[in-house]
Amino acid sequence: MRSEQVRLFQTLPHPCGYFAGRSAQNLVIDPAAPQLDALYGPALERGFRRAGGHLYFPHCPQCNACTPCRIDAENFRPDRSQRRCLKRNADLTVVEAMAGYTAERHALYASYLKSRHPDGGMDDAEASDFTRFLTAPWSPTLFLELRLGPRLLGVAVTDVCPAGLSAVYTFFDPTEQSRSLGTFAILQQVALARRRAVPWLYLGFWIEGHPKMDYKRRFRPLQVRRPDGWKTLGEE
Repeated sequence: MRSEQVRLFQTLPHPCGYFAGRSAQNLVIDPAAPQLDALYGPALERGFRRAGGHLYFPHCPQCNACTPCRIDAENFRPDRSQRRCLKRNADLTVVEAMAGYTAERHALYASYLKSRHPDGGMDDAEASDFTRFLTAPWSPTLFLELRLGPRLLGVAVTDVCPAGLSAVYTFFDPTEQSRSLGTFAILQQVALARRRAVPWLYLGFWIEGHPKMDYKRRFRPLQVRRPDGWKTLGEE
């Protein structure tokens, strides 16, 4: 991804989604650039993230807390808590399904947002919001459905690139908290990476010490992207 191949735009400052009172800015690859599908893999390698049809990277003048991270799928070994999570959810079926809108998925998505992000601007998502946020025409996306019999409990939105998978977003039944479905979804994405013989599961951004983002350090070995490249967390 050479600079002459694609333009980068910088967004205007907007409220930070992680720290109250802070503003944030992103670098965004030109959404009208040709062959965004071909750019996606190299962009992941450089720490970019997909949201809808945009590939972005945090570029905040006063903060560098957002650190790209990825799981080494081949060498990952679940810890005791993660093994318990797998056992607790052994009654679930995991289905690799085509990405896209269905009424069933949208109902679960809306329920999740209302529980997790009340009054956050996302809790009244319409069908068009679902499609615009979770998919893109150029993106190689599949939905990992987590089902208890016929009942849909969760969906892990997963992008499949030659060099790795990207965990884009996961939503699940908020009444099933004891199952730790977010953790279970990541474990299933690691398993999918192994089945597809790709080395990495990209988890987006890790924020050290953040109550909602620090959990990613539990998936070892975890690599984080520093200015001089990818490093294994704890071995830097």
